[in-house]
Amino acid sequence: MRANLETTGIGAGKIDLNFLNSPPFPSFDYKQQQEIGELASVFDIKIDLNGRMNETLEAMAQAIFKDWFVDFGPTRAKAEGRALYLAPEIWDLFPDSLDEEDKPVGWTVSRLEERIEILDSKRIPLASQERKQRQGPYSCHGATGVMDYVDDYLFEGVHVLLGEDGSVVKPNGDLFTQYVWGKFWVNNHAHVLTGNGISNEMLLCFLQQTDIVPYVTGAVQLKLNQKNLKTIPFSASSLNTPAVFERVVEPYFQLFRRNSEENRTLVQSRDLLLPKLMTGEIHLSQAEMIIEDVA
Repeated sequence: MRANLETTGIGAGKIDLNFLNSPPFPSFDYKQQQEIGELASVFDIKIDLNGRMNETLEAMAQAIFKDWFVDFGPTRAKAEGRALYLAPEIWDLFPDSLDEEDKPVGWTVSRLEERIEILDSKRIPLASQERKQRQGPYSCHGATGVMDYVDDYLFEGVHVLLGEDGSVVKPNGDLFTQYVWGKFWVNNHAHVLTGNGISNEMLLCFLQQTDIVPYVTGAVQLKLNQKNLKTIPFSASSLNTPAVFERVVEPYFQLFRRNSEENRTLVQSRDLLLPKLMTGEIHLSQAEMIIEDVA
């Protein structure tokens, strides 16, 4: 979800209304300008609200992952005799003590290659000129996010994208991750991953909390190659906990996806509606009726 969380970034910049009185737009009095501005703010407020909600949903999922699979909070609480803080059926999944490696007794650490499917062979690069000639409804992703929209797709369903070269790590040390769904295209600058025995959402949470720097090569052109990617140690867990984690966080991600889809609709509607208002093609009363359907 920071996955462009990032993953799913929406171009939701606010509309600048300073050009209302500039030709070729009709002349609006002050009251009309206010009404149009208020109309635009309906979209912007809802878009912002959805974005803030998604940040909260992401933080909740990340906090659960960190507590269970990084800090081993339930096991530490049991070992110290602290009170139960999860549902009993979940609490019972966690061991009562830590082993000599400071992980829950009986839990194992695997290599990331055992937990993912890498679909990079299905990627096809598209040069900028080719993208311009192939405009369409499907998002085309690069290492850091959506680059364009094209007329075909390569992948379908929920996937996790991870920057492969160039833009791999942000200045703050976080990975460039994208949480994507639907039908989309990916160029050859982002790894295309799905979970193997774990949910894509758990994979996303893991990647966003992993120090990737030791696995990145190159001084000028950074690269996270497949060989190094596969060797990353994956969080310690039992056989059952990944499925339970998926069940707990899936409602968060369902709402995250719904909010993101709603924002796409809101942005498209706003960007289509406001120019028509400003040119006099439609009137405020018509615009308000449209807003009632989408906001």
